[in-house]
Amino acid sequence: MAAVVFLLVLTALCSSTELAHAQDEDAPITRHYKFNIRMKNVTRLCVTKPIITVNGQYPGPRIVAREGDRVIVKVVNHVPNNITIHWHGIRQRRSGWADGPAYITQCPIQRGQSYTYNFTVTGQRGTLFYHAHISWIRATVHGPIVILPKRGVPYPFPKPHKEVPILFGEWWNKDAEAVISRALRTGGGPNVSDSYTINGLPGLLYNCSSKDTFKLRVSPGKTYLLRLINAALNDELFFSIANHTLTVVEADAVYVKPFQTDVLLITPGQTTNVLLQAKPYSPNTTFLMAARPYVTGLGTFDNSTTVGILQYKTKQGQSNSTSLFNDLPLIMPTLPALNDTNFAANFSSNFRSLANSQFPANVPRVVDRRFFFTVGLGSSPCPKNQTCQGPNGTKFSASVNNVSFALPATALLQAHFSSQSAGVYTADFPSTPLIPFNYTGTPPNNTKVINGTKVVVLRFNTSVELVMQDTSVLGAEAHPLHLHGFNFFVVGQGFGNYDPIKDPANFNLADPVERNTVSVPSGGWVAVRFLADNPGVWFMHCHFEVHLSWGLKMAWVVLDGPLPNQRLPPPPLDLPKC
Repeated sequence: MAAVVFLLVLTALCSSTELAHAQDEDAPITRHYKFNIRMKNVTRLCVTKPIITVNGQYPGPRIVAREGDRVIVKVVNHVPNNITIHWHGIRQRRSGWADGPAYITQCPIQRGQSYTYNFTVTGQRGTLFYHAHISWIRATVHGPIVILPKRGVPYPFPKPHKEVPILFGEWWNKDAEAVISRALRTGGGPNVSDSYTINGLPGLLYNCSSKDTFKLRVSPGKTYLLRLINAALNDELFFSIANHTLTVVEADAVYVKPFQTDVLLITPGQTTNVLLQAKPYSPNTTFLMAARPYVTGLGTFDNSTTVGILQYKTKQGQSNSTSLFNDLPLIMPTLPALNDTNFAANFSSNFRSLANSQFPANVPRVVDRRFFFTVGLGSSPCPKNQTCQGPNGTKFSASVNNVSFALPATALLQAHFSSQSAGVYTADFPSTPLIPFNYTGTPPNNTKVINGTKVVVLRFNTSVELVMQDTSVLGAEAHPLHLHGFNFFVVGQGFGNYDPIKDPANFNLADPVERNTVSVPSGGWVAVRFLADNPGVWFMHCHFEVHLSWGLKMAWVVLDGPLPNQRLPPPPLDLPKC
């Protein structure tokens, strides 16, 4: 089998032709990668520190595959920290052992050990990404996944001249692991990051960062496909390129009905492909691209802005500027206000599936089981003989239906597969809130959450409708919820309390967007539907890393179906042990 290695160069463009010729075979092939998890000294904001990387790169190397290809990645851990890798958005059809969340589908890879992830990309094409899925290591361990269509199958939009992965992230001058460890120990909120980044670079608006600025060089009149990925830990981000309109063509590796926008919003865990049409001439101007957070809730937020530079090439192929700072004016885009919830709601309503014969929207029309989950922040008692920095001397907690998920000592999937769930998890996760209340109004006096390792068990092929409701217990706040193992259709959303009588009448069952991550609106709700046709144990959690650390997570157990191809295969021989 041919070995293929792709490296991400921060200022390089990858043409469609270069991607298409990664392999010339017509049939699906197997693509091999090796990830060495290593420490490397990296300097940002004039601070040099060792960070955990994949193959010494930050962000990590690009993975490229075609729809239908098999991907095999051997991960070797050379650092003291335990590690796992999650292939975010890959559906993992009957390959749950390769999904990656620590203590859910596997025990972590310990120092000096390795694990080989083995999965097939089935029925997907577009942009996804991978990241570490244990503690806050994904701050530096993440990279793009590019899934090309099957050979001979064109994009349902104009073929771009070149394609560019753009990853948004966050940078801490201190060790991010130490940041969250201190927060969990004290019960308070963690320190915010020192900068946002574009492809690992903060940009020229930060002190001591003028050289660490991403540059995108374009040719006049050409079309570029920007593969946007929000790998930031704790913030939704607005993004815009000055004096340029973007055409949205894909979300979470699913094509959407194209629409144009000057500004887009992307939440942690989401990917968005956009077409950038370069101007037909080489303007005597340097345009900035900028990303800044959209914030809700009452916490402390970084309100800074990361920028990159869009430079036009001249007819001779040179950039219209030879240095970062020159006599050409720098044009900055205008971004919405930090708390512009109306923009967030209006923008999300633009997404619609193609819903045509080639790319149908197979929304479950008949629902077998309905669930209503409240998601939000709360508090838990401070341990005896300890002073806590949470609300009124408590510890911050986060929960789903008032249950703050406790990670087990044994991976849930191993316990499920071996029928040894006793002492690991219980199958009594509540399908509705334990105590109903006015979720977006004045909260009840009792805001304490309970801890537990509880799951929902579903029969194979169960059609599910799930409504997720934000709560205002410690302040209304948006929550980007990510479901492993499945895509779902976003059939409805709104502000205030969900009305089970009136709101379903407005559900979109014709062309709802299909995603793997959706933001529950601040002070509102979102309704999704999916078909539980993939046996295994599947994590669902907030993709704000701080909320994940505080317990805003749960798991679905999908039982085997009656046919051989509807059952989870045995675990691989090198599955890590706890």
